[in-house]
Amino acid sequence: MENWDEIRTAYHVARLGTVSGAAEALGVHHATVIRHVDALEGRLGVKLFQRHARGYTATEAGSDLMQVAQATDDQITQLVGRIKGRGDAVSGELVVTSLSSISPLVTPTLVRFQRLYPDVIVRYLTGDRVLRLEYGEAHVAIRAGNAPDQPDNVVQPFGQLEIGMYASDEYISRKGRPKDESDLKGHEFIGGDNEASRAPFNAWLRSAVPPEQIVFRSADNVLFRDAILAGAGIGFMSKWDADRCPSLNEIFAPRDEWSAPFWLVTHVDLHRTTKVQTFLKFLKEDAKSWHIGL
Repeated sequence: MENWDEIRTAYHVARLGTVSGAAEALGVHHATVIRHVDALEGRLGVKLFQRHARGYTATEAGSDLMQVAQATDDQITQLVGRIKGRGDAVSGELVVTSLSSISPLVTPTLVRFQRLYPDVIVRYLTGDRVLRLEYGEAHVAIRAGNAPDQPDNVVQPFGQLEIGMYASDEYISRKGRPKDESDLKGHEFIGGDNEASRAPFNAWLRSAVPPEQIVFRSADNVLFRDAILAGAGIGFMSKWDADRCPSLNEIFAPRDEWSAPFWLVTHVDLHRTTKVQTFLKFLKEDAKSWHIGL
């Protein structure tokens, strides 16, 4: 096909279901999206979409074309990501990803690295979605839990985060303090919103406490801290974070079974590049100041 722009536009329409969504994703005017789709349908002589009030739905022919377009778009994204990561200079974008809960640790390290290498532009992406290193979505990932096993990734142990159980002064004045695990009845807890979460402390809580006692739930570990500080219940926090909060009380000390092992993950194609190696060396050295057992 001689016009990839038209195919790429149609792919985004199929993926998002609306002209406006595709226009926003591509950074173009909605009229450009309509023009590309109409031109492509005219060139192929078939309808790729059914138009309706809620948006666009791909026809059978459209679905066939979009499968090929998706594969091609993924390959191009992968290629661009790898090209951006290559080179001998410590410059350009450095994309790092981790859980948002450790951003207070990672962010200062990234700032110090950027000051040392001012030609670097840092992109720090947090969240639960696992970014695909093989597609160039990130150069370095700091991941928690079981060791990543994706092929073509270089995985290095990065210590572990000590996790304990804490409650605020306000909660203890309101509900008292449990003496041990046999004294948890009647207490209120903060837990994960995802029942399938593999976080070891969430698994322990589900096994130790009836569901009705988990009165505050969130999918974001950062919000656990806010809820504990607000007195919503007893919850899990990293020891390094809890030690910074004088109004918190340690209910149960950190346990190995609750701890979250960390891993540094890079893709084999980028692992040996100057920029990635320079950052990994800096990160490992700077993390010694985190005082969390890394």
